[in-house]
Amino acid sequence: MPEPKIVVYGTEWCGDCFRTRQFLKRHSIGFTFLNIDRDKQAEQFVLNNNHGMRSVPTIVFEDGTLLVEPSNHELAEILGLSDWPSMEGVHHAGEN
Repeated sequence: MPEPKIVVYGTEWCGDCFRTRQFLKRHSIGFTFLNIDRDKQAEQFVLNNNHGMRSVPTIVFEDGTLLVEPSNHELAEILGLSDWPSMEGVHHAGEN
């Protein structure tokens, strides 16, 4: 299966952008990172796709799917990572 072509629009100072990049690296998923603080075309793309907001990370997948500020769980789901921890079998306090 070919490696997904993913573009991550973000900033260096954004915690969610750092988390997203680390998640992709940890799962050996290749991506291109475009820093919207340095790349005005990338910034305009984010603004155009987020109702004028600089919402990052904004992630575009090869099939055109766009995710904005996704959780690790959402990333795992869209990437088909079956090894992502499941909540099945987890018991919460007070449960029998």
